[in-house]
Amino acid sequence: MGVRQSMGLFLSPLNTATGLGLASISLAFAFGQLWWGLTQPFAGMLADRLGATRILLAGVALVALGTFLTPLMGSTAGLVLVIGVLSAGGAGMAGPAVLMGATLRLVPPHRRGFATGLVNAGGSFGQFLMAPIATTLMAVMGWSAALQVMGLLVLLALPAAFVLRGGHVQAAGVAAPLPTGQAVRQALHTPSFLLLASGFFVCGFHVAFLGTHMPGVIAACGLPAQWAGWSLAMIGLFNIAGSLAMGWAMGRWRYKRLLSLVYATRALGVLVFVLAPKTGPVLLAFSALMGFTFLSTVPATAGLVAKFFGTANLATLVGLVMLTHQVGGFLGAWLGGRVFEATGSYDLVWYIDIVLAVGAALVHLPIREAPVAPRAAAA
Repeated sequence: MGVRQSMGLFLSPLNTATGLGLASISLAFAFGQLWWGLTQPFAGMLADRLGATRILLAGVALVALGTFLTPLMGSTAGLVLVIGVLSAGGAGMAGPAVLMGATLRLVPPHRRGFATGLVNAGGSFGQFLMAPIATTLMAVMGWSAALQVMGLLVLLALPAAFVLRGGHVQAAGVAAPLPTGQAVRQALHTPSFLLLASGFFVCGFHVAFLGTHMPGVIAACGLPAQWAGWSLAMIGLFNIAGSLAMGWAMGRWRYKRLLSLVYATRALGVLVFVLAPKTGPVLLAFSALMGFTFLSTVPATAGLVAKFFGTANLATLVGLVMLTHQVGGFLGAWLGGRVFEATGSYDLVWYIDIVLAVGAALVHLPIREAPVAPRAAAA
């Protein structure tokens, strides 16, 4: 996750080296957001039946390969292949659907909030660690070699996959999963699941825009380039706190209220940033606030899916809701580049983000936090 969340640092060097234009390169990043989401329901389905380890091993290898090959591509199609298919597809296989599904089966229900928050914090710590490493490598050896080194660093995640060898349905003693089609139909006929997915769409828009275009936002503000690395690191650092805080809070309050609070906080934070002077301290304060809310939605979202449907088909259904997240991510990454090329500013995207965040805060309020009876879902 640290390497994936640091890829936005390489957007400008890729644009300079290839001359393809910001919109074309943003398209590769945006397709990656969409493909990351599309792979997760299928990766989750396989993990529900085969266990997480083999899926995670394949995913990590694909992320490493795609990242390593990225500097060798000079066309939009080539960048779509390595960034949007290989790297993003591998990240989907080793992503939240598989990880959360395995984690929630390994712990008792009263520990699930803390456990998922801890897993989420691991990805955040990766971002905090990798973003400054990426900027340092770029300064020492150039962007191309730095990106290939980052690809090799992904391989350090391989041994961790073996820890989850027991994190599948058979080992956990959970009831056998429903047929995938039946589980998906049940979810799509559940209004609370649809409301949850619509809110998570907004999360994807917000996260992908920040992860892809925050370095460009900083450059447009006239701040030195090193602020970009520290901004992403600050997001990662405070996301650790946000993930752990969410895990703690999930044991005390309703998940839907926590999610509404997160989205409302994002809307307020973006509005203040748009109106504030763009100085270094303001940027770091904004990055800290965004970091605290950045991916803290994931544990509560996965927890709600587990509340609705149990854990037998959890990776599949979390993958389905992650798909909506990444449809939003596609729009956030792509629209940021298009709007900046058309207007020379990111302001319009910020205002869209505010409106969407307010909407997400509201749609979570009618969610019913209760198990869904299969016959009621079928009806």
